[in-house]
Amino acid sequence: MASEFDLQEELQALQDSGNYSIGHEHDIRSMQPGEMDALLQQAVRAIAESFEAVTSPDMFDILCSFLKCVDAVPGILMNKLLDVIMSGFAAEVDAAAHDIDHEDQQTCAAHKVPMEMYAFLLNWSARSVEKVNVPDEDAPAATAPAKSRKGRGGKATQSRVASKNKAAEWSWKDQIVPILTLIAKVLKLKTSKIWTVSGEKDTFIGCLTAPAYHVTENEQYMKSQPIKLGVYKVICLAVKHHGHGPAAQTAIMQSLQYYEHLSEPMAECLNVLLKEFDHAQLGEEILREIAAKSFNAQDTKGPRNFSRFLTQFAEWAPRAVLKQISLLLSHLDSESYPMRMAIVEIIGCLIRELACSEDLTSDAHQTQKQLNGLYDLLLERTLDLSSYVRSKVFTVLSRLCDLPVKFPKQRLAITRAAVSALEDKVAGVRRNAISLIVKLMVTHPYGLMHGGLLGMEEWEVRYREVVKELQKTEKVLDDTLSGNTGEADGDEAAESSTARPVKKRSRRRNKNAEDSMDVDEEGDDSDEVDSIMDEDEPESSRAEEGGDDGSDRQVDGESTQQTSKKSGSKSELAMAALTDEQAALAALESNQLLHLRLRKRYYAEALNFIRQVEEAAQMVFQLLGSTHKAEVLEAMEFFRVAHEYQLDSAEIGIKKMLHLIWSKDNSSMSEDGKELKGVRSRLLECYRSLYFDPLPDMEPKQQVNRIAKNMIELTYDATLAELTSLEEMMRYMMDDDQIHSDVVTKLWQVYSSERPLPKQQRRGAMIIIGMLALARRSVVQDRVDVLLKIGLGPVGKADLILAKYTCVALQRLNGSAKKVKGSLLDKSVRLDMDSPVFRKLQEAIEHPCRSREWFALAEQAINTVYALGDQPEVLSNTLIKNLSRRAFRRREKPIPSAAEEQALSAVPDEDAMDEDPPPSAQALISTMPGSTQGALTGDTAKKSDDTGDAFELSQLLFVVGHVAVKHIVYLELVEREWKRQKQEKELAEKLARGTGNDAASKDGEELDQVAGNAEDEIGDRIAAVRETELLYGPDSLLALYGPLLVRICGRPDQFKNTTLRAVATLSFSKFLCVSSQFCDANHHLLFRILETSRDPNIRSNIAIALGDVAVSFSTIVDENSDELYRGLSDKDLVVKKNTLMVLTHLILNGMIKVKGQLGEMAKCLEDEEPRIADLAKLFFTDLSTKDNAIYNNLPDVISHLSVGEHAMDEEGFQRTMRYIFTFIEKEKQAENIVEKLCQRFRLTDDTRQWRDIAFCLSLLPFKSERSVKKLIEGLPFYRDKLHEEGVYARFQEILVKARSNKAANKPDSELNEFESALDESRRQGEEDQAFEKRVEGKKAAAKKRATRRSSYY
Repeated sequence: MASEFDLQEELQALQDSGNYSIGHEHDIRSMQPGEMDALLQQAVRAIAESFEAVTSPDMFDILCSFLKCVDAVPGILMNKLLDVIMSGFAAEVDAAAHDIDHEDQQTCAAHKVPMEMYAFLLNWSARSVEKVNVPDEDAPAATAPAKSRKGRGGKATQSRVASKNKAAEWSWKDQIVPILTLIAKVLKLKTSKIWTVSGEKDTFIGCLTAPAYHVTENEQYMKSQPIKLGVYKVICLAVKHHGHGPAAQTAIMQSLQYYEHLSEPMAECLNVLLKEFDHAQLGEEILREIAAKSFNAQDTKGPRNFSRFLTQFAEWAPRAVLKQISLLLSHLDSESYPMRMAIVEIIGCLIRELACSEDLTSDAHQTQKQLNGLYDLLLERTLDLSSYVRSKVFTVLSRLCDLPVKFPKQRLAITRAAVSALEDKVAGVRRNAISLIVKLMVTHPYGLMHGGLLGMEEWEVRYREVVKELQKTEKVLDDTLSGNTGEADGDEAAESSTARPVKKRSRRRNKNAEDSMDVDEEGDDSDEVDSIMDEDEPESSRAEEGGDDGSDRQVDGESTQQTSKKSGSKSELAMAALTDEQAALAALESNQLLHLRLRKRYYAEALNFIRQVEEAAQMVFQLLGSTHKAEVLEAMEFFRVAHEYQLDSAEIGIKKMLHLIWSKDNSSMSEDGKELKGVRSRLLECYRSLYFDPLPDMEPKQQVNRIAKNMIELTYDATLAELTSLEEMMRYMMDDDQIHSDVVTKLWQVYSSERPLPKQQRRGAMIIIGMLALARRSVVQDRVDVLLKIGLGPVGKADLILAKYTCVALQRLNGSAKKVKGSLLDKSVRLDMDSPVFRKLQEAIEHPCRSREWFALAEQAINTVYALGDQPEVLSNTLIKNLSRRAFRRREKPIPSAAEEQALSAVPDEDAMDEDPPPSAQALISTMPGSTQGALTGDTAKKSDDTGDAFELSQLLFVVGHVAVKHIVYLELVEREWKRQKQEKELAEKLARGTGNDAASKDGEELDQVAGNAEDEIGDRIAAVRETELLYGPDSLLALYGPLLVRICGRPDQFKNTTLRAVATLSFSKFLCVSSQFCDANHHLLFRILETSRDPNIRSNIAIALGDVAVSFSTIVDENSDELYRGLSDKDLVVKKNTLMVLTHLILNGMIKVKGQLGEMAKCLEDEEPRIADLAKLFFTDLSTKDNAIYNNLPDVISHLSVGEHAMDEEGFQRTMRYIFTFIEKEKQAENIVEKLCQRFRLTDDTRQWRDIAFCLSLLPFKSERSVKKLIEGLPFYRDKLHEEGVYARFQEILVKARSNKAANKPDSELNEFESALDESRRQGEEDQAFEKRVEGKKAAAKKRATRRSSYY
């Protein structure tokens, strides 16, 4: 047997193990376990006696028989089988090792066959048992299918008990490490003395290493560290000592191609081979082979595996990859983006290696050249076609920012690339670009001299100063070299260069000074409130006095050092004055010059970086509104970091972030598998870290002062939208107990301080208190007397804005419980009308005042009355009557002009109303409205004692209009209360009756019907009050002012005061919302004012008012819907924006019907103002979600924009239609549009309209055969238009699109015939046109001849 055994042939035969031929094969499957054990025991005894017994044919055949039927062998016997093979092999290896060291070549060669036979048996064992044996509990899931196969195969000869015993006793996984250890032991032998023929030796090594490669194919096994290290050792030993490199290269390449889990292990194996075995050749060969491979875009699995392998190997062995990088760079042009991503990662690893390496053998200049080239390659990839590659580039660059070497030149180029990427169309790229910019800010190299802040103004000041200083030094140096300067001049130059004042306005606040408020001692709060927010003056003074002490210490140190150097230089000059005074001075000044030039370059680079980041901030503003959550989170982080580094745009970004409080928080996953925080929770976290979190090393009292101060400052210069978002954030934080009661107490101290405070400060405290009270009524409930004393007292009368926000805070007493739809419950709190709150509100409204802020105060005061009063109409009647008496009282002398009145005023109001000079024609006519017919006539206008004050009349009309609107809301509450009372009464009666028989239940149903009718009666009664009594009732006070408003609004020539006209128009609009009768009679006046008024504020108010009127009485406005669209063509941006927003609301909510005016909305898509265009795009996007809304109106839009007075220019029309047609997605809709547009050709003779229709046809996708068929069927309609070049070109585009969408198995005959018909029609049309021109020419010539003939006679 020994002489006949050929390892190569046996391995070949083993490929089909089921048909492997065994000389004396034993039928293992038919044996009982006892018989198997007896047979195996023979082999065990033989090999135990002599390990060379394996060469015996009988013993070898016994072992082969067991391996061939391994699925029928019990587990305990499998252990024994493997033990005998391994023990025999180990003994053979020990003997071979001894003989190799001590015996001759012939003795060593005797070990060849036994070792090959043992290797063969071990190979077969690993191949068979791993496939079929049942794993234990710790075995991997990947081998689970073997359990079912074994169960089915073993049913013929084994019981289920034996199967269970086998599963319990046998574990292949436990045998892997001993087998790999044995193989490693074999590989340590000097095999060249045993195998003299290289082919046989390679076969033996291949047979020996095969089990190791086989183990790697199982992913679960490779997760075990001992197994993984055993595999690495086997492969490395075989490669290092036995020439296994080519075979290993082939095996590794196949593993990378077919097994995804082996990318990282194979890279690690090559790293072990390189680092521990000092063998780099295999890794280099594999890198070269990978570099020579080509990958196509369709192949996804292979490139990903190789990509991960290259990335991991580059991280572990960058120097090895650096040698082959010139070959690997060919994959930057690969079609497969994973390979391009891998090369990007590799470049990053190489840059890190070169930058951090301390290799003394390398040339510094050459290294820098390599780094520059690698950075250039990375920056080129920022323009890669694949968004994944672009994202990867920015991720790699972010990691490189952490390197200790900063590369200032490359950093500026990286910043430019990142800023440009903020306009990328892919959100992932933009997100990574923002992350990179944040990393660039955090790691910027410009903090060595001045602390690292990035305020533009400070750096510009430093730059200008160093430029001036440099110019002075250059001048001194020129004078020195020319010999025109003496010792005195040199001293002056030294002094000027030494004293380098760098004026820096520090933005850092002195925490001890700014937070010196006392919360505990109420008596001292006035002094401390003074010190809360009066920090602007001390802050600037502090910056001037000593702001540079900490941050500019280095610069001062350098100055001192230079001064000492110059002192020493002067003494040397004195000693060497006779020899070379000018040369010494020149050397001294040249050193100073070099230092200044370096500083100038340093400042210039810093300014360049700051400007780029500021430019990026303008784009990140827009990304805060992105629909991609991860991108929004990165944008928020950008502004948080920018705020820490005090960039100028950071404050704006922090304010814009505030609107994200309305985002809905939900967990989501990012592209890299990490869970993302909610936008709202991240926003709160940012604001807490910036404004509300306590600082370390600060007293609690100072902490409270700081937090209160920051809260108040958030209200400074805030818009209404920002205040609304801030209110929601404060409410959320208060609900979540994130605001300490001491902070609320401090806010009250600021608000109620008796010392004179800045108006803005006290207002801010009141605003925040009102916001907090939205969440907790008790915030204001316990301090109503303070609100009345301060906000509605003398302080409030001097500051009407403070009084306004005090009214808002009082409204919080009503609670913030939201009304549940369909519920009749009312949890609001109502006060008696004799409460001091209403007395103070009345005084605030009636207090004589000529400031325009009064109107905002009056609005909130009336809101408060209707929110808290149980009978608000009582106080409203009193207010209107008192204001009427004041406005219409008789005066003994004419009202002074606005200029005279301002001159006579002792304390002029900074917010006083600027009025038109009131000549006699402008004087207001006033009559006490004793009846509804209280008209103002022109005759009474001539009486000087009958003129009124315009502002007082404006106040009256404003209150009248607002009371009318609030009373409508109040009537709805009354209706709900009546229904609630009736419901409770009926419920009590029903409970009192109890449950009866069927007759009783029938009576109950009838009672329910009666109750429903009663509720309808309540609704009808309230509607009647609103419709007929409020504005037309004989006892209604509001009825007296309807005609007055109509008269003032209808006579702008007589009532010229701007404020009066604006207030009257606003109140008139509110009256229109009260009664449909009044609206029907007077709504045309509102449209007329919209058309004729020159005041954009009036037009803007009317645009909003028309929306309210449309909600109240849609049928009336729907009849005049054309007027609603008039504002879209207004020249004023605010009017246009308000009109667009109102129309968007009305159309999307179905309150008005869209007719042919949708084209006017489409024209806004091309508006010059980006905000208008964005609102229009948002409208059409939302409209597309309505059923067929765009499709149904598309023909009207095309007609509206193509011809007539509303037509757009051709380019604008095409851009607009290209956007709108993106919403036509259903194929059926596209087919119908084709048919309709084709029919339109025959209805027009205008060539512009032909081109527009053809362009619209070319925008359709033509994905179905029916669309193309309808186009072909419509050929007679446009046959005679094809001679027009623009029309024919569009049809050619349609042909290309139809061919690209055609099914592959469909012939082109139909499209070819259509193309021929188009060409023929075009040719015919051109001939007809030429013929018509000839005919027209002949007619013109004949007419000319006839004219000459007639003139001759």
